Amino acid sequence: MQDQVLPLPDTYSYNNDSTNLANDTWVEFFDTPELVALIDSALRHNPDLNMGLQRLEMARADVMYRRGLRMPNLSIEGWGGQARTAENSVNWAGNEGGTFISGDPLNPTYTDYYLGLQTTWEADVWGKLKNRKKAAISRFLASIEGKHLVTSNLVADIAAAYYQLVSLDHQLEAIQETIKVQEGALDIVRVQKEAGRANALAVQQFEVQLLKVKGMEREILQEINATENLINYLTGRYNTSIERNSGDLEDVFSVSLSPGQPAQLLLNRPDIKQAEKELEASKADVRAARAAFYPTIGLSAGAGYNAFKPDLLFQFPQSIAFNLFGNLSAPILNRSAIKSEFHYANAVQLEALYNYQKVILVAYTEVSTELANFENLKEQYKLKNQEVDILTNSIETSSELFKTGRASYLEVLLTQQNALEARMELIEMKQRLFQSRINMYKVLGGGWR
Repeated sequence: MQDQVLPLPDTYSYNNDSTNLANDTWVEFFDTPELVALIDSALRHNPDLNMGLQRLEMARADVMYRRGLRMPNLSIEGWGGQARTAENSVNWAGNEGGTFISGDPLNPTYTDYYLGLQTTWEADVWGKLKNRKKAAISRFLASIEGKHLVTSNLVADIAAAYYQLVSLDHQLEAIQETIKVQEGALDIVRVQKEAGRANALAVQQFEVQLLKVKGMEREILQEINATENLINYLTGRYNTSIERNSGDLEDVFSVSLSPGQPAQLLLNRPDIKQAEKELEASKADVRAARAAFYPTIGLSAGAGYNAFKPDLLFQFPQSIAFNLFGNLSAPILNRSAIKSEFHYANAVQLEALYNYQKVILVAYTEVSTELANFENLKEQYKLKNQEVDILTNSIETSSELFKTGRASYLEVLLTQQNALEARMELIEMKQRLFQSRINMYKVLGGGWR
C-alpha cells in the first residue's frame, strides 16, 4: 500500500537551501535567555505535556500486557472442601466397603484438599498474538511521536506569546510617545486659541484625539496582561512577572529560513512519524484479525498435592497429582463476527493510510506557504519602514506649518494619526516576521529535540 503515497517533490518553490533549521535543538534555535527560561519551565510544568506523558505510560503498559500474553501463564492453586456423593449415583457404585491406601474407609461424604501449580499456554501458530504485540509496540512508538508533537507545539506557542508580548511593549511605547506629542500639540492649540489664531473646535478635536490614543493605551495594557497570563498558563504557574528583552525585535533581518529538502519532513515531523506508526499498527491489526479465522491451539498442565485429609497432603508420592491437556478450537458458528472484525481492521488500515498521505501533504503545503509568507513579509516591512520614516518627519513638518498658519489643525491631527497607525503596523510586522520564523521551525519538525 505504500506505493499509493504520493512522492514528495525534491525541492521547495521559494528556497533550495539544503540546510534544515529543524535539526537545531530549541535551545540553539531560540538564543534569547528569557525565552529559553520560559520554554524550560513549560517543558517541566505544562499540564498538557504532563498528561501526554501519562498517555505514553499507558501505551507502554499495553506493550507489556501484549508481550505477557505470549508467555505461558503460571499460577499457584489451592483449595479444600467437603462434598457428598449420592449412594444411588453411578459415581458411588462399587465403592461400598472400599478403603483409601491409608486404610481409611470410603464414605459418601468426604473432604478433599489440593495445593499445586497450574499453567496454560496458547501456541501462537498463526501469529495472532505476535501481531497484536507488534500493533501495541507501533502504537507506543506513535504515542512517543505524539508527545514530541505536543512538545513542538508548546515550544512554538511559548515563543509566539513571548514575541507577541515584546511587540505589545513596543506598541505601548509608541502610544505613550504619541500621547506626549499630542499633549504638546494640545498645549500649542490652546495658546493659539487664547491668541485668537485658533477656535474652540480645534481645541476640542485635539482633545478628542488625545483621549482616543489614551484609550488605545488601555487596550494595549489589557492585551499585555492577557498575553502574560497565557504564558503563565503555558508554563504551568500562576501570576508571575514575565522577564523579557525589549530589544528582541530590533534586528529583524537577522532571522533566516533554511527549510532543507522536503524528504527530511519524513524524519523530522512528529505528526508524520506518528501517522506512519499508526499505519504500521493498523497493518498488524489486520494480520491479527486474519489469524482469528484459524484454529486456536492451547496447552494446559498442572501438578501438586491432593489428599482427603490435611495431614496426608504432603505425603510423597501417594499425594502427588498432575494433569496435562491439549486443546484445539476453531470458529464455526461465529465466523460472521470474525469477518466483521476483519473488515473493520481493513477499514481502519485504509483510514490510517489516507491519514498518512494527508499529513505529508499538509506538511509540505505548510512549509511552502510559510516560505512565501516570510519572503513577502520582508518586502512589506521594507515598504512600511519607508512609510514610517516619511510620516515621522511629517509630524514635525505639520507642526511647524501649523504654528505659522500654513497648515490646518486637521492636517496636523491626520498626520499624527497616520504616523501612529503606521508605526503600530511596523511593530506588528516585525512580530509577524519572527512569528513566521517560529512557524517555519515548527512545520519543519523542530522544537521537540
